[in-house]
Amino acid sequence: MQSLVLAFALSATPVPANADIEQVLPRVIQWRRDFHQHPELGASEVRTAGVISEHLKGLGLEVKTGIAVTGVAAVIRGGRPGPRIALRADIDALPVTEETNLPFASKVRTTYRGQPVGVMHACGHDAHTAILMGVAELLVAQREQLAGEVLLIFQPAEEGPPEPGVPFGARLMIDEGLFADFKPEAVFGLHVWAGLPAGKVAYRSGPTMAIADEWVLKFKGAQTHGSRPWDGIDPLTVAAQMQLAMQNIVARQVDIVRSPVVLTTGAIRGGVRYNIIPEEVEMTGTLRSFDLDVRSDVIRRIEANAQHLAAASGASATFDISMTAPLTSNSNRELTERSGNTLRMTLGEESVVEMPLLTVAEDFSQYSTVAPTFFFFVGATNRETKPREAAPNHSPRFLLDEEALKIGLEAMHALALDRLQ
Repeated sequence: MQSLVLAFALSATPVPANADIEQVLPRVIQWRRDFHQHPELGASEVRTAGVISEHLKGLGLEVKTGIAVTGVAAVIRGGRPGPRIALRADIDALPVTEETNLPFASKVRTTYRGQPVGVMHACGHDAHTAILMGVAELLVAQREQLAGEVLLIFQPAEEGPPEPGVPFGARLMIDEGLFADFKPEAVFGLHVWAGLPAGKVAYRSGPTMAIADEWVLKFKGAQTHGSRPWDGIDPLTVAAQMQLAMQNIVARQVDIVRSPVVLTTGAIRGGVRYNIIPEEVEMTGTLRSFDLDVRSDVIRRIEANAQHLAAASGASATFDISMTAPLTSNSNRELTERSGNTLRMTLGEESVVEMPLLTVAEDFSQYSTVAPTFFFFVGATNRETKPREAAPNHSPRFLLDEEALKIGLEAMHALALDRLQ
């Protein structure tokens, strides 16, 4: 298997001196389909990292591997001095069982946080990875004409850590020295998006994607027979009350017109048998917000409700919350305006639209702690399908129109060239 992987990765080299998008695009499509068929969860992207690494080595680049467990990075040095920039792609898949019926659909299964799951590139990171591999090939072919340097970042675990509270992804790459010898003036990233038709790209100035938190709330009672609840303390009832109380926080206590908030419970676990009231129930979920003060206020209200509801039943409560992604914002005005103009000049005025505020999140935001960032979206839905009717990102039926690969390749390549010329 390993020899096949290496042969596949090296098939793109040597790079033609006049390599252009039409030449590189077929390999980008091949890479994307290969990654899609062989997805790997965050911090487990061993095969994926191997394909990326061998491709970059085949381009003549010095490659660093093992950053944040499975991350890969390499620097393209232009023929003339100039600015330093970074381009990032995320490489991990999701614990989702694919339902697309594609000829290269994933059949992979694994275990995620103790549960058997399917694995699928249901968010499009396979496309992001293939696009950046293609951009690398284009830039290497133009290396002598480039003024400056480009750091290629292939980041693992964007979707979160294997276990709650564990350092992961962009933050871990930064902490492990990703920028120790390379301080970029700007970092660029993209994301394919089912809510946009193929052929379109979108961005917005200022706040773009929410702050994301993962929270765990545990209620501890006293186990007893299901026929005699008065002999124990029922934590399931407390959890049910808490679920309603959390919706009341958002619906009645937060000014969501001023600053949007989403508070979602993703799982409630407790009990093993129909006639036993369990001792403990665990709730897990996510908080999405756009303002740190609002975030703090909501957290305070969750904790207060949990403690009071638990106390009223004689139970106890523990609450833990960890930020998985800061606010993603195109906050640097000069970089945003210049990048937007580059997209319009490259793809056409009609192909570039404004992105609405999104309550999804991205740990690309971590790079803004190092340098100004610009993040944009590439339409992923077939032109014949209404985006509202398309399966969304993270759906087992998420379906990428491969026109997105060409648009993403053109856009990211153009943004890099603009900063290096």
